[in-house]
Amino acid sequence: MHLLLSGIVGSVAYGLAGPDSDVDRIGVFAAPTVAFHGLHPPRESVVTTEPDVTLHECAKYARLALSGNPTATELMWLPEECYETRTEFGDRLIGIRAAFLSAPRVRDAYLGYASQQFRKLTARDSSIGGRRRSAKHARHLARLLHQGRVLYATGVLEIRLADPEWFRAFGERVAGGALAEAEELVAAAERDFARIRTPLPERPDEETVERWLLDVRAAHLPR
Repeated sequence: MHLLLSGIVGSVAYGLAGPDSDVDRIGVFAAPTVAFHGLHPPRESVVTTEPDVTLHECAKYARLALSGNPTATELMWLPEECYETRTEFGDRLIGIRAAFLSAPRVRDAYLGYASQQFRKLTARDSSIGGRRRSAKHARHLARLLHQGRVLYATGVLEIRLADPEWFRAFGERVAGGALAEAEELVAAAERDFARIRTPLPERPDEETVERWLLDVRAAHLPR
């Protein structure tokens, strides 16, 4: 495994971390190219807990990012201090981050993941974990909608939130019973996505992504 790019994501990167927050890491790695021709291809993802680390093989990472997956996408837009591993191929990946973006996939991914958080808030078992878990779901809902709208409107993903206290307060209000406020936030975001004139293209630039991936594969052939 050759780690190409890795960094701290999640609440620490957003500026929402509290004293008990986990430190989440994500990274991209390249497996030896010849390994894909054997009986047992390399694992596409390696996930550990304590510490919380998710590593994706570069092809899987590219597919996730091309689909608009928020967690995969944010790795390419982190504040400088959140990066822990940066190689030449990692820097090239950051350099082509706009190639992964497309209007429909950004809209669907961010609205979709935010809606998942809302369903968790309203599920029958939402009491599991109590108020603290509900507040976390609400914060993530609001954060996803905010980041998605900014990305859709500007083509730039804002990782570090300018006003983290607003998101914390929103989470507490929703956890306290203000579900209608969360529902209206989702509805307002849907209206915004419908009216915003986005600079994002209809389709991602897969040719540029493919060129990066093939260069990674070529670099990891036996000498």
